[in-house]
Amino acid sequence: MALAPGMAADAAHDGDNRGDTPQIDAPGLNYFVFALFFIFGGITSLNDVILPKLKELFTLNYTQAMLVQFCFFTAYLVIGVPGAQLVKKIGYMRGAVVGLLTMMTGCLLFIPASQTATYGLFLFALFVLASGVVVVQVVTNPLISLLGPQKTVHSRLTFAQAFNSLGTTIFPLVGATLILGSLAGVTAAELSGPELDAYRTAESAAIVRTYIGLAVALAVIAAVVWMFRNRLKGEKHEQSSIAGGFELLKRTRFGYGALCIFLYVGAEVAIGSLIVNYLMQESVMGLEEQTAGHMIAYYWGGALVGRIIGSALLRVFSPGLILATVALGAITLLAISTNTTGVVSGYSLLAIGLMNSIMFPTIFSLACEKLGAKAADGSGIINIAIFGGAVIPLLTGMLADWSESLAVAMILPAICYAIIAGFGYYARKPA
Repeated sequence: MALAPGMAADAAHDGDNRGDTPQIDAPGLNYFVFALFFIFGGITSLNDVILPKLKELFTLNYTQAMLVQFCFFTAYLVIGVPGAQLVKKIGYMRGAVVGLLTMMTGCLLFIPASQTATYGLFLFALFVLASGVVVVQVVTNPLISLLGPQKTVHSRLTFAQAFNSLGTTIFPLVGATLILGSLAGVTAAELSGPELDAYRTAESAAIVRTYIGLAVALAVIAAVVWMFRNRLKGEKHEQSSIAGGFELLKRTRFGYGALCIFLYVGAEVAIGSLIVNYLMQESVMGLEEQTAGHMIAYYWGGALVGRIIGSALLRVFSPGLILATVALGAITLLAISTNTTGVVSGYSLLAIGLMNSIMFPTIFSLACEKLGAKAADGSGIINIAIFGGAVIPLLTGMLADWSESLAVAMILPAICYAIIAGFGYYARKPA
């Protein structure tokens, strides 16, 4: 964890017990962090657009299609702790450059994936892309906590997450137009042999063009960040073994919070991944694929609005109680959506984005309260917990295939929200 000048010696002895969280002297750095939140949020949300596209191209069932999210979020399990160690070794700004360049590499890997029309290569490209996202998140989450007073960390992190939501709102709108726009009047299920291979190559070219554009943008941003790599003053980190961070899981508050990050990300991603197919059902809204893809923006846009409102509410009310309230709200909306039809069913599912809004930053900050000099380790463990985005969606897809019902599959996200509500009530008082 970064320490202000003069505090290193004290924190080495008792920073973990006192929970002191020093600040970094870097005026204007907030804007840099907000930009990173925007970028990795937007790229992550593009999975919700790619998933139904690849499902159609490779004639996948829901379980197979959810491998998109599984491979993407498995990177959090694999890279989380090593990413934290890397950032502690080379610093926040250089760590951000490494993350951005890794993301760029992942984007460029979509080129051979498209040329060979191989589903496995698409999945590998997503894993590499996600590995860069993980490193960037290891940088941003603790860094935003250091750019202001501790008493407003809940509000500040939620406000930063609003930029994440801005990215998740804009990117699907653009992605749905570029990726889901049909290039042919047929589907993969109607073709075979060379015709099928040619169709997959032509259709996946739209995906490639989108990610090449992202690769260029990421290269430019990485260059800018490198120019300001020495901007931070007084940055130091407590060095520990890779396994050292796992000791934090023995703390009930942190362990429970890490579990809730696992469940929250899993529930959010599972719902977001199924929105297109859910809204295309005749019993819901019967939309065409591209139109349903544009509707994803309402889901993530709700999170954007909620985070702006939440950043103000969290300054007044107990963060734990607000967390419990929105989790119960998500369960209510799931119940309404799965027990109704038409626009009520569709929009009640999309409205869950509003409930999701403050969950990640609030769970993160509640779990990491008073970690002091171990906050970088805590961020690494939290990033591992994001692996829930791989597990819960895959299980939800399996449940959908088994029950042949997307409504039944929504039971799993509802269970996740119920456990999160319990954590909110448990953590209603400061650590």
